[in-house]
Amino acid sequence: MNDLQHVFAALSDPTRLELVRFLVQRGPSTATELSGTVPISRQAVSKHLASLADAGLVTRRRSGRDVRYVFEPGPLSGVVDWVQEVDVAWASRLDRLRGEFE
Repeated sequence: MNDLQHVFAALSDPTRLELVRFLVQRGPSTATELSGTVPISRQAVSKHLASLADAGLVTRRRSGRDVRYVFEPGPLSGVVDWVQEVDVAWASRLDRLRGEFE
């Protein structure tokens, strides 16, 4: 699986997407803090965070006794590039199709 596939796979789960949204809006958070934002156990949140970390979307930072999870936007640049490629390809196809009906 390439990096782009890892990012899409990680973000395809609604719980992981919600965790990313929370981290983007609120900043670095502990697994305990994050577990209060979704209707699953802290242990389940930790497993979702591990999946996000595997995709490079979050990193762990120790802050005293706590481990805080931080959103990392870097892997999303590949998603943006891919979306732009798809947009250009579809725009070209639609332009050709419009030409057929004119």
